[in-house]
Amino acid sequence: MITYLSTRGGIEPVDFETAILQGFASDGGLFVPDRIPQLSTTTLKQWSALGYMDLAFEILSLFIDRSVITADELSELLHNSFSAFTHPQIVPVVQPTPEDNLFVMELFHGPTLSFKDVAMGFLINTLDLFLKRKNEQATLLVATTGDTGPAAVHAAAGKESLNCWTLFPNGLISEEQQRQMTTLEASNVHAVGVNNCHDGGDDLDLVVANLFADEDFKRQVNLSSVNSINWGRVLMQAVHYFYAYFQVADGVDDQIAFSVPTGAFGNLFGGYLARTMGLPVQTFVIANNPNAAIHRTLTQGAFTKQNLIQTSSSAIDIVVPYNFWRYLYFVAGQDHGRLCQWMKLFNQDGSVSFDSATLNALRKGMMTVVINDSQTLDTLANVYRQHGYLLDPHGAVALAGAKQVMPNLASKTKIICLATAHPAKFPDVVRKALDLNNALPDAATHSSIRQATGRLQHLRTGDCAFLESGLRQSMVAVASKKQS
Repeated sequence: MITYLSTRGGIEPVDFETAILQGFASDGGLFVPDRIPQLSTTTLKQWSALGYMDLAFEILSLFIDRSVITADELSELLHNSFSAFTHPQIVPVVQPTPEDNLFVMELFHGPTLSFKDVAMGFLINTLDLFLKRKNEQATLLVATTGDTGPAAVHAAAGKESLNCWTLFPNGLISEEQQRQMTTLEASNVHAVGVNNCHDGGDDLDLVVANLFADEDFKRQVNLSSVNSINWGRVLMQAVHYFYAYFQVADGVDDQIAFSVPTGAFGNLFGGYLARTMGLPVQTFVIANNPNAAIHRTLTQGAFTKQNLIQTSSSAIDIVVPYNFWRYLYFVAGQDHGRLCQWMKLFNQDGSVSFDSATLNALRKGMMTVVINDSQTLDTLANVYRQHGYLLDPHGAVALAGAKQVMPNLASKTKIICLATAHPAKFPDVVRKALDLNNALPDAATHSSIRQATGRLQHLRTGDCAFLESGLRQSMVAVASKKQS
């Protein structure tokens, strides 16, 4: 049976249910499994013909004990979580350009048109299952730079066991993303637009971390999180790497590369988890936008916090990629003491440097590139004009990154680029890239986006300086009312 530890090492091992319900570990660390299962070539061959949900069942079963979630319950959770997806393959792999070795995995066929739907529905349905068993209610707190929030509120809407609070930096996400959070008619959903977030989503992450560190408050509202710090999100995000690999590989010994638009490092950590389990991934292309936190770390040897740069690929405008600590934990040999020391230095100084052995381990099987806005827009425009395929700006970052590193990979290496959102969520970026003044192409529209345009918005607003105290008051009031 796999148990779950904190990256900080300050708690006793817990089961899957506890790790999911708590979100953050009580010592301020992130939950990680005590070991990562290893797969044989035989198992990979057996899995290669499975559909997405059957494959997810097999992978998740390695990390979830049957005493926590039975086989029937897991099957039902997966069915309920993916029933709203509009593509029969859930996450299809397409080949939009003539290059024989360049592919795109479409992760945006869920209800909010983002890859966050791939894991969020499962996580929130699982939380709901656990809470109903206990006859309890919980408060979910979610910080978002665009896609996590909409996925969370859609998955949580109407669930009696949950109050869902989503925080977003005003002016730093698209109106379409905002309306996906604010136009739902669900009394258990509370969207909060926050002004004066000078570091964007990282300012919100700091408030979330402070609230989770307050044990009394955490108990008072039964606080949990479905941000990418929650192990359930990371675990489910390993599945699509296996699925895409099996769609493209010639055999289970074929070495394939993935190009991942990278912000908070959660999606990329899912890929690292898949490779550590045994998926034959030659390299991950870490495609950063100019915020470039991971690129700086792997090229300069220091994990540093710098000022936020607003870009066209706003969902990955992240200054501190929190899931990087999970990656560092495993790369450094699961040494809690070293990780705690690194985190202490980072929190004190905004920077931590790594020794050569750690840095070499961090770089193993990873390539980093920085794609600026001009390259993003040019890639989006060129692919559409030459091949009739429209990417969102984050998918464009991934594709541009793949093309940049292609000469440095082994000949005929297949690269799967992750397209993490539908272009309809970014009409202003599409207009700018395609030099449009009026009508968008059909590929840049979606019926759910059009419908949300005419609906009234339910929105709380506040200033970042007072966000923590304001949230405490409002969240306690809402939780008390619901419990009475």
